[in-house]
This record gives sequence, C-alpha cells and structure tokens, in this order.
Amino acid sequence: MDFEQADALNQAIRLLSLRHRARAAALLAPLGLHPGQEALLLELARTGPAIQSQLSEALGCEPPSVTLMTRKLEAGGHIRRRPAPSDRRASIVELTDSGRALADQVKHLWCALAEETVAGLPAETVAELPGILTTLTGNVDTRRSRRLQGDSAV
Repeated sequence: MDFEQADALNQAIRLLSLRHRARAAALLAPLGLHPGQEALLLELARTGPAIQSQLSEALGCEPPSVTLMTRKLEAGGHIRRRPAPSDRRASIVELTDSGRALADQVKHLWCALAEETVAGLPAETVAELPGILTTLTGNVDTRRSRRLQGDSAV
C-alpha cells in the first residue's frame, strides 16, 4: 500500500472514530451519560451481573476506568455493587430497575446512531460492516499484539 492510500485510510478511520464518539456523546448527554457508560450498561443488560474485572475485559478498558464508571452509575442509582461471595475483594455489578430502564433508552439511541452512521450505504455493505470492523479492531488490538509477542518469545 502506498502512502497516499494509507493516509486516506488512516484519516478516514480517525475521523470516523472522532465524529462517532462526539455524536454519541451528544446523544448520551440528555440521558446524563458520558461515552463509555452506555457500553457498561448495555453489557450488564446483555449478560446480567458481572464482576468488575469481567466488565473491564468485555469492554476492552482498564479496571480503573470501570471503577470510575461504576461509581458514577451507582451514584445515579443505575447500578448496585455488592461483594462477590467467592472473593470479598471483588465486586459484583448489577443493574437496578432504573439502570434497566436507562439501558432500554440507550438501545433506542444506539439504533438511531447506527442508522444515522450507515445512511446511504447499500444493505449488503451494512450487513458486512460489523465483520469488517471487528477484523480491523483485531488487527490493531494492542492486547493481541502483546499476546503474540509473548507467544513468539517461547
């Protein structure tokens, strides 16, 4: 790939990422949420109660970020934390009724954002996008590259 093609691709990905996050932030703000918090709510809605370390792995973010998000969502009454029976140092996080209602609002907002994002694309392209984007994410996943480097050291 030559520089012009690489630059065009990297710029497009960068701008999409920035603009999608900004648009998501604008849509989440009226709900009292900041980007990232919706992902935690949706993960809990999808999987049920989870230990914070599991949430960190599922969301692809560092444990301190999950701790901060859970504190803010707990203060808002959307989640509750309780000690894990098997490990008193770990916390189990679960949605409250308020959190379930908020997650439902986020689901509607997320559908609207997705439709806005892919407007004008053929249905076949839209159907292929999740797989393509997942592959791209895997290609640049720093956790993956660290694991591969560890494997090559053996």
